[in-house]
Amino acid sequence: MVIENFLYAYISQEEEYAKGETIIREGSQGSWVYLILEGEVKVKKLAARGFVTVDTLKEGEIFGEMVLWQLGKVARTASVIAETKVKVALLDTQLLLKEYESVSPRLKSLFESLIHRLTVTTQRAVKLATD
Repeated sequence: MVIENFLYAYISQEEEYAKGETIIREGSQGSWVYLILEGEVKVKKLAARGFVTVDTLKEGEIFGEMVLWQLGKVARTASVIAETKVKVALLDTQLLLKEYESVSPRLKSLFESLIHRLTVTTQRAVKLATD
């Protein structure tokens, strides 16, 4: 996946992680949104029988974005682990939120509905995978 040019305006710093290193731990608090510049990560959720891989993300993809809609009120919903050596950009959450505030209430409602649906679908998929 190609990194969209407009995303570069939101980058505040870059970090690197070794293969197997945890970038986000499920249940932790955090306010960063990440953009993968190089490498690959696995998104994993803790289930009754251990961790279930929910997705594999590659260059140009974003993770940790749920924090934008939760505004720090809820813990991280999944763990993200480096599958290879990974270079990520940390996106300026405050700038993203500032721009989000300019969106119409109807469009915000649509975003919130989509995020809720993604959360519920992910929970159902994890349950199916472990039953």
